[in-house]
Amino acid sequence: PGVRGSEPAAAATEIFLRARAFQPGELLVVAVTLGADASAVNVRVFDRTTTASRIGPGRWEALVGIDLDQAPGPYAVTAVAEGGMRAVKDVTVAPRTFPVRRLTVSPDFVNPPKAVQARIAEESRFLQEVYAGSAPERLWAGPWERPVPHRANSRFGSRSVFNGEARNPHSGADFLSPSGTPIHAPNAGRVVVARDTYFNGNLVIVDHGAGVFSQLAHLSRIDVREGEDVTPGQVVGLVGATGRVTGAHLHWGLRVGDARVDPLSVLALFPPPEAR
Repeated sequence: PGVRGSEPAAAATEIFLRARAFQPGELLVVAVTLGADASAVNVRVFDRTTTASRIGPGRWEALVGIDLDQAPGPYAVTAVAEGGMRAVKDVTVAPRTFPVRRLTVSPDFVNPPKAVQARIAEESRFLQEVYAGSAPERLWAGPWERPVPHRANSRFGSRSVFNGEARNPHSGADFLSPSGTPIHAPNAGRVVVARDTYFNGNLVIVDHGAGVFSQLAHLSRIDVREGEDVTPGQVVGLVGATGRVTGAHLHWGLRVGDARVDPLSVLALFPPPEAR
């Protein structure tokens, strides 16, 4: 249900929230309805501001990520439209416990040798720049699709222990697909990364606009170029076992406004027609 703005001047503005669950690692859809026209609407929550997209007359929508490390507790979702229209709605993030996964990989992928440390640092800097440069407008539209048809072994958020040493949590979902399986773009966007990287192997990142990115990792082959526009379902490469892996699979990560989000949440909230 929507909640009317807390101030009389915002009586015609409403906020509606939608999510699989209000927990860390989930996608939050913020819908805003206005009683008057506006040229822009901004949504602020979790100390981040997101520009909403117009989806119809007086109707705006923003995708917000609840990062996997977001602290539980109450938060205010604020929508501000040009002209002073404003509404606030409270949301409570519930606690979530993530499992621990223990994997054995090559020691060079746990404590990389000095010869590759400069490369790793440069790739990290490059990816930070990529994620900071999303297209301001929404490039995607309609339902989202699974990049591969196989089962998702969703270990999103698992606290990773490689060769007995704790490392960063797993920030995506793994799909148990055989090597050579075509990988399809989950929605429209622009390819901003299509290159070999140390930890992610052959990596494709698609900017879906408005701060939303798909990260498709460990490919055996890349079939797109950086700067290329892709359509929903377009083949971007093949499943492989490059980078830090224990076997062939597809890692699909979703970043929304700099938050790490389980990609299965966007499939649940914007399902393909056959899943409805």
